[in-house]
Amino acid sequence: MPSSKASVETIARRILVSGKVQGVGYRFALAEQARNLNIMGWCRNLPEGQVEAWVQGGKEAVDNLLDWMQQGPPQAVVEHLAVENQAVLEPLLGETIQAFEIRK
Repeated sequence: MPSSKASVETIARRILVSGKVQGVGYRFALAEQARNLNIMGWCRNLPEGQVEAWVQGGKEAVDNLLDWMQQGPPQAVVEHLAVENQAVLEPLLGETIQAFEIRK
């Protein structure tokens, strides 16, 4: 149902996903979920075996994505999500995010 609010609260989060999350399509499935929810940001594999993600979007959409990230795609085994609040990137700052991308 469409909201009558004039603006949606935008939030940003940095997430470290631990468990069996590399080599199981986690980043690709995460990118698809984020794009479907109109969330901007990125994700990448870390050498320690974790997936790191930085996401920005409406609070409800980010909360929905975090719920999905607890499970991930069928082959993943998520053991832990470490979620940190982050500052929302504004166009005046050096980095702006226009979509959701997978980084190397």
